[in-house]
Amino acid sequence: MELKKLLEGVEIRKITGETLKEITGITYHSKRMEKGFLFAALRGSEADGHQFVKEAIQRGAEAILLERGEELSPPTRIFVPNSRQALAQVASNFYGNPSSKITMVGVTGTNGKTTTTYLLESIFRKASHEVGVIGTINYRFRQKEMAALNTTPESLDLQRILSEMVSDGVSRVIMEVSSHGLDLDRVFGCQFDSVVFTNFTLDHLDYHKTLEHYFESKKKLFSDALMRSPKAGRFAVTNRDDPRGEDIVEGVSLPILRYGMSSTCDITAEQVTYAFEGLSCRIKTPKGSFSIQSKLIGGFNLYNILAAAATAIGMGLPLEVIKEGIEGLAGVSGRFEKVENRKGIHVIVDYAHTHDAMERVLLELKNILRHSSRKEGKLITVFGCGGDRDRTKRPLMGEVAGRYSDLTILTSDNPRTEDPLAIMEEAEKGFQSIPLEEWHAGELEEWRSKKGYLKVPDRREAIRTAIRLAQPLDTVLIAGKGHEDYQIVGKERLPFDDRMEARRALGER
Repeated sequence: MELKKLLEGVEIRKITGETLKEITGITYHSKRMEKGFLFAALRGSEADGHQFVKEAIQRGAEAILLERGEELSPPTRIFVPNSRQALAQVASNFYGNPSSKITMVGVTGTNGKTTTTYLLESIFRKASHEVGVIGTINYRFRQKEMAALNTTPESLDLQRILSEMVSDGVSRVIMEVSSHGLDLDRVFGCQFDSVVFTNFTLDHLDYHKTLEHYFESKKKLFSDALMRSPKAGRFAVTNRDDPRGEDIVEGVSLPILRYGMSSTCDITAEQVTYAFEGLSCRIKTPKGSFSIQSKLIGGFNLYNILAAAATAIGMGLPLEVIKEGIEGLAGVSGRFEKVENRKGIHVIVDYAHTHDAMERVLLELKNILRHSSRKEGKLITVFGCGGDRDRTKRPLMGEVAGRYSDLTILTSDNPRTEDPLAIMEEAEKGFQSIPLEEWHAGELEEWRSKKGYLKVPDRREAIRTAIRLAQPLDTVLIAGKGHEDYQIVGKERLPFDDRMEARRALGER
């Protein structure tokens, strides 16, 4: 594509050099530079792309997109105030503005994004649409599936994936839009039809530093991305029951659908029942009511269902299709996922890696147990905290796990470059407010008599210990990693899957 056309819509401060030249590709990684490409110099958390401009030129860059540097040519240099926004627009132009050719739904929030996208995928499929999904677990469309390096891909990668989806006949795309992705302008220039807010709670303060910056990043999906989109029929969906549910849509001068358990919500639920087999309820909407029997478990999943139903209602889908889509979703990988067994023990693997998410899962488990034949059983929780991530949530997660569990087994998660024992020590501080008995290897026969905790740094051994200690009617929650099939130790990704380890441990009983 001609460089001049590639730069349409880009805010430019200055250009040095010729723009009537052909650009054959784009990259933001100097090692992937090929002759005839445009190189985008992006500022990152660990490296600054401006430091690699010289290398990109040596490798054959035809043009450089940058914020600062020497005003020389050749190659052509395009100086911009924000190279991330500029790359997003250039990438969209290069791939033919794919988001303008499909229906785009963005989902943001601290928890529930993945399940909401899965529900919408199921609903859209029941409506006979070809669907693409971009999110935490993977990027998928038709029979293709790609590993997700980030919940929301870098703008260049995102536009390429959207272009491939369009070429493959996809008509609807549902995307998890993370706060990082929004703050780093990865979805800048995407033309959304609808955006959805699930909930907001403490997370990612290692990156955002303050809760307000975290919230304002998420709000950009509504105030910026949705409002800038030129598409007709746009609308927003928000969780009215969340304390920030109205703040997120402040200033949005478009139709807003509100969901929640209040009678004032547009989409709500009544006659709700919860069990380990799933949930049932009657969903009320402006278009009428319908009953569902879902295999998803718990009140937090009811909110995800309402979010998906509200989005589908906004898109004019028939109630019967929405019902079939909700009921057709058997489950989501690593989200309150049951590990089936014949030992009489409920084993649940969940991605809960914030104190709020863990509290929701544990409260839901206790509520279900209270109304089931398992109310005499004990609740064992296995959890750890990620390294090189928000440290403020570690003691909060410890407090929540200790408060609602009969036995908490504190272990390692993805320690990354931190000392696993130091991470555990920070999480352990949360037990002090309860307080809990610390059990040691020789005292484990007594754990059923008093609430307490156990430290087992090796995650594999922690899972084995939990399942070995559990008796019929007990429930074991393995929290934090969910769908992940790896453990990050140092800079290495080692094979590790909580579900596989649980099955192995169950087989050893």
